[in-house]
Amino acid sequence: METVINEDTLKELTELGVIYGHKKSKTHPLMKPIVIDNRNEIELLDPEAIISSLNEAINFLKEKMKGGALMLFVGTIPAAKTSIQALAEEFGFPYIIKRWLGGTVTNFKVIHKRISYYSDLKSKQEKGELSKYTKKEQLSFDKEIEKMKGKFEGLLKLVKTPDVLFVVDIKEHDTAVREANQQGIPVVAIVDNDDDPTMIQYPIYGSDHSKKSIDWIISKIREGLHEAKVESPAVAGPVAAGEVKKDNE
Repeated sequence: METVINEDTLKELTELGVIYGHKKSKTHPLMKPIVIDNRNEIELLDPEAIISSLNEAINFLKEKMKGGALMLFVGTIPAAKTSIQALAEEFGFPYIIKRWLGGTVTNFKVIHKRISYYSDLKSKQEKGELSKYTKKEQLSFDKEIEKMKGKFEGLLKLVKTPDVLFVVDIKEHDTAVREANQQGIPVVAIVDNDDDPTMIQYPIYGSDHSKKSIDWIISKIREGLHEAKVESPAVAGPVAAGEVKKDNE
C-alpha cells in the first residue's frame, strides 16, 4: 500500500468510516497526535498515520507468517466476529469470537488440556464411538460438547502459546492484551482514539467500532498474508490440534 495519501485512498477511508473515531471527550491523551480534526464532536484520525501504521503491521505479520509463526486472532464484538473467523480459518490459525478465557496465554497448559479434551470428545462423537454408552450418558456428552464448542472450537489449532496476538477493540479485550504483554507476545491491534496505544506493539490506527472499517483493515491484512505465502511457498500452515500435544503437556 502507498504511504502517500491520494484522493482515492482518502475517499475510501472516509466512506468506510476508517478515519472516524469516537467523541472528542473520549480521546486518550496519547492519541491526540493521531487526531487531525473534529467534526460534530467526532474525532477524525490522520489518514497518513492510518496507512503508515497499517503498512508497518502488515509487514510485521508477513515476516512472522514467513517464519511459521502461530497467530491468534481475537474479535468478540459483533462488528468483528465474521471477518476475524473468516481470516483465521482461511490461513489455518486459531481464533476467539465469543469470549476470551482467562489464562489462554498465561496458563496455556491448563487451557490446552481442555482444548485437547474437547477435540478428543468431539472426534469420538463424529466417529460414533460414544454410541457404546447409555442414551443418558450420550445425552450428557452431547450437552458437554455443545457447551465446550463455544469456548474451544476456534482454539483447536492453538497447539502452543501464540507467537502473535491480533485484536479488534483492545478495551473489550484488555485481559487478552495484558496477558500477551506479560508473556512478551507482540500485539497487533486496531487502535481508536479512545485507546491507550502503549499496550500495543503494532497499532493500526482506525475505527474499531465500524464494521466497514474493520472489514477493510482485515482485508488488507489478508492481502499481506497471501503475499507472504506467495513469497515463501514452503511455509506450512499450523498443525492440527493434538499433533504437538506432547510438547505442550
